[in-house]
Amino acid sequence: MVAVSQEHGRGNIAEAYAAEQDGELWLYNAYIPEYQAASQFQHETRRPRKLLLHRREIDRLIGRVQKDGMTLVPLDIHFNRRGIAKVLLGVARGKRKYDKREAEKSRDWRRQKERLMREKG
Repeated sequence: MVAVSQEHGRGNIAEAYAAEQDGELWLYNAYIPEYQAASQFQHETRRPRKLLLHRREIDRLIGRVQKDGMTLVPLDIHFNRRGIAKVLLGVARGKRKYDKREAEKSRDWRRQKERLMREKG
């Protein structure tokens, strides 16, 4: 049996992103907890981690990020039997300012509707 350092699913990729540095892809700000059974040689929990991809995949992702202004976002992280972390990356476009304003308007309107329903009902 191989020891796996996932700590029962406590890893967190909520604030994480992937970016290019020197022609390689790196995962930044992902939280992977220390392995409690290890006595020494612990790792930093939020250190940058190099993503291992084929050169063609790296070039394609870097091209989309640079040309289209997209962002690489980790969608899922899991550990295999050997203890190697597998990361599923997604290519996403950030919200524009007008999109944010529209979302805020709909959120405020929903909140106001709920308030009116509580007062009447």
